[in-house]
Amino acid sequence: MLEKALSFSPDAYIPDMEDSVPPAEKNNARQTVAEFLPKLGAAGPLVVPRVNAWDTGLMDDDLEAAISPNTYGISVGKINDAQDIHRISATMDRLEDTAGIPGTTRLIPWIETASAVVHAYEICTASPRVAAVAFGAEDFTNDMGIERTEDDREVAYARSAVCVAAKAAGVLAIDTPYFKYRDAEGLRRDARAARGYGFRGKCAIYPDQVDVINEAFSPTRSEVENALHVVAAFEEAERNGRGSTSLDGKVVDVPVVKRAHGLLALARETGRDIPNEV
Repeated sequence: MLEKALSFSPDAYIPDMEDSVPPAEKNNARQTVAEFLPKLGAAGPLVVPRVNAWDTGLMDDDLEAAISPNTYGISVGKINDAQDIHRISATMDRLEDTAGIPGTTRLIPWIETASAVVHAYEICTASPRVAAVAFGAEDFTNDMGIERTEDDREVAYARSAVCVAAKAAGVLAIDTPYFKYRDAEGLRRDARAARGYGFRGKCAIYPDQVDVINEAFSPTRSEVENALHVVAAFEEAERNGRGSTSLDGKVVDVPVVKRAHGLLALARETGRDIPNEV
């Protein structure tokens, strides 16, 4: 599976040592990931191994195997509060010093318990290592003792809370995987909804999901064209001495034009063509 991953180009590889690995295979998975890190690191995408949670007793050995010059960051689940981040970061400090790469490894905590949602901002700001936070809907609903539904109403608050906390802390929010891995249309709808909450990406559990996710998180041509119209209308209003205007029956003022500029910046980042004229 790791060899196959090299033929795809996601933003990051997340070789897993946690929930996808049965207890009897934890050591084998740890050794396999450690041996494969140089190949993953040479492939281009960021490498973010996922380790077992703090309370499993496996994390120290996982971190020792995962921290390397090829590793961008560590993905760690079942985080409950900022103290968990402090403990993990202290262990990383020690291992990085031994490896001769002090302070280089980032953290991507998974917010997937009720406690973590309540403490989301504190988790996001607990360490400069935190580059992003990921929301885990399956573990969250398990922790809450509730069932998943088709419309995801049971995770709407948690999704919003994670995005607001991440934005306030200046880190990225990454959405939960979509487990119906052969349902491309369902994934597309779910990813577009996640973008609407404020997530900037989404985890994939199957290679075919990567392109669908990338497309969903990239502005559409109609969104780009509308943003260009908004900017043009506002610039015209400014030239006429006004601080706001309207377009297609909607008010265009400073927050609206800032949002349009943000969408155009995202379009450029994701390789979208920006027309010269509208």
